[in-house]
Amino acid sequence: MRPRIGATRKWIKVLVVDDEQDSVTIVRRILERRGARVRGANSMNEALAEFATFSPNVILSDIGMPGNDGYEFINRLRAMPGGRSVPAVALTALARGEDRTRALRAGFQMHVAKPVDFSELVAVVQNLAALRSEDR
Repeated sequence: MRPRIGATRKWIKVLVVDDEQDSVTIVRRILERRGARVRGANSMNEALAEFATFSPNVILSDIGMPGNDGYEFINRLRAMPGGRSVPAVALTALARGEDRTRALRAGFQMHVAKPVDFSELVAVVQNLAALRSEDR
């Protein structure tokens, strides 16, 4: 039996940020099958607007986006009201050790390399959402 994200508590809301719509769609399907509510955004500006209206429990963001990249996104997010408390995961093809370090220093709580293992991704979302609910 697959673990369900929404099985033991309120719905977990996840915001997925990636300029590749196919990536957003795949992650959305995986997480929704596990009981999460998911919204997608294909740019930094779209993601910041979604954050303000959706109030996600966890954010998954690509780093290598054209225009404003994931580092700019996390910087802007952390400056918004409520933006410091939401856990964010860098979900990226930038998988070197220095990429991981840069993502963590920029304000992401975790770094997950693409291609992603979907069982790992579900576990990451569940754990970060649980930690956030304990902090409240």
